[in-house]
Amino acid sequence: MSTALTIYADTSFFVSLYLTDRHTAEVERRLRSRPSLWMTPLHVAEWTHAIEQHVFRKSISRSEADRLLQRFQEHRAQNLWREAPMPDRAFEVCAHLAHQHAARLGVRTLDTLHVASALELKAEHFWTFDARQAKLAMAAGLKNG
Repeated sequence: MSTALTIYADTSFFVSLYLTDRHTAEVERRLRSRPSLWMTPLHVAEWTHAIEQHVFRKSISRSEADRLLQRFQEHRAQNLWREAPMPDRAFEVCAHLAHQHAARLGVRTLDTLHVASALELKAEHFWTFDARQAKLAMAAGLKNG
């Protein structure tokens, strides 16, 4: 993929990579080209919460969650993801996107914050399985896929 360094995936993409679900096959297909994906502190916080929610719902065990958390941290230490701090203007851009699109699309704050972060990191592509978030990303000029 020629634009490998311009891809931003929302947190659910990363969750589907580590926990098998209906999107895992598509995640694996997209990762075959070995793209470099942005990862921000928002991803890390949301990903950790998602795993812990699976423990809370008893869909995975504590030991499975700990194994996933360890694997995730190992991948971060190996620089598998292109880590960046939250962009300085992410919240400002998030509010602007909300004003422009939230009433029409019904997007949530964190979804909009991911799109704002992608824009501020100069991503060209935005990977998500959330239809509303995908519409927002497209409206903001990002490509899906």
